[in-house]
Amino acid sequence: MQTPTAPQVTALLQAWNAGDRSALDRLVPLVHAELRRLARRYMRRERAGHTLQTTALIHEAYIRLVEARAVNWQNRAHFFGISARVMRRVLVDFARERGYRKRGGGDRRVPLDEALLVADAPDEDLVALDHALEALADVDPRKSRAIELRFFGGLSIDEAALVLEVSPETVKRDCRLAKAWLLRWLTEHETR
Repeated sequence: MQTPTAPQVTALLQAWNAGDRSALDRLVPLVHAELRRLARRYMRRERAGHTLQTTALIHEAYIRLVEARAVNWQNRAHFFGISARVMRRVLVDFARERGYRKRGGGDRRVPLDEALLVADAPDEDLVALDHALEALADVDPRKSRAIELRFFGGLSIDEAALVLEVSPETVKRDCRLAKAWLLRWLTEHETR
């Protein structure tokens, strides 16, 4: 299958906005490969043995995207930016649920020697990063969104600039400053 052009995807998104259900049916095959790439990118950062698989992440994101009725899809970059945010939310929700179960929300006791075999750090790192991005969004929403689009969504600088409606240079500057801010926030909050 050939790679769809941005105008093709944008036209289908706008038709879907207008209520054309068949546009969604035509859109999904066109964006599936890119959604899979995004999901794989997310899953590479997860701990080994993560029970959520790439396909399940795509499906959960798809369900949430289809149910998101209030989104006014602007273009291809906007769609993939929102898709990246949705995938991040799925993984953070999954990590929080896992933490909930780990702290007694589950329904069975595990002997200590079995519990020591479970590696928890990546889930905790993802939740900490999510908290840091939310804190950054409170201070500077555009910088938080730039990080989300570039590093989680895999959008190019030009695509992120299009979504954020700023220049590519502004995206580069925002990402540099946001990375420094996030590193400082994570360092200050790691012992708390």
